[in-house]
Amino acid sequence: MTLIERLSAATATRADHELELLRADLRELELDDAPPAAEAAVLIAVTDRAEPGVILTRRTEQLRQHAGQVALPGGRVDPGDADAVAAALREAEEEIALDPAAVQVVGAIDRYRTGTNYLITPVLGIVPPDLPLVPHEAEVAEVFEVPLAFLLDPANHRPATAMYRGVRRDYFEIEWEGRRIWGATAAILINLTRRLS
Repeated sequence: MTLIERLSAATATRADHELELLRADLRELELDDAPPAAEAAVLIAVTDRAEPGVILTRRTEQLRQHAGQVALPGGRVDPGDADAVAAALREAEEEIALDPAAVQVVGAIDRYRTGTNYLITPVLGIVPPDLPLVPHEAEVAEVFEVPLAFLLDPANHRPATAMYRGVRRDYFEIEWEGRRIWGATAAILINLTRRLS
């Protein structure tokens, strides 16, 4: 099965319900007085090579939120965006100069609601390898590629726990070459693992 066929299968089996991984994160957000979630989208850009990789970024230390964290390119869905796919492509172009025309969009996978009340739509796309990506100086400190096989290997998914605003949070971490991939980014990649298995 080709890479595109495998990724297409992951989007074709997309369910309308959250996976078990997401349910724990949603419990404290299911309150009657909770504000509506902010819509966001990220791009899971998979490089089309013999050993595919996923393009990730490390955010700059100067940002107010999630400074220094590893993330997938993405952000809020703006009113001018046609949909989550358009938002993910726009954000990837803004953050790392990824030309939307270079992305073969495969589709979206299960949305992920964060503890900070963002509802993220991950968009899968295939991109040519070794594109000349340029990080947006104010937002992105680094652009790098992690082997897809490494990210999808359950042996690399470490459970972790932290307290956030007085609530215990369970989450996953993936360590790669000294970089800590955790929180929503790790959860989205683990959901992809479950879709592909």
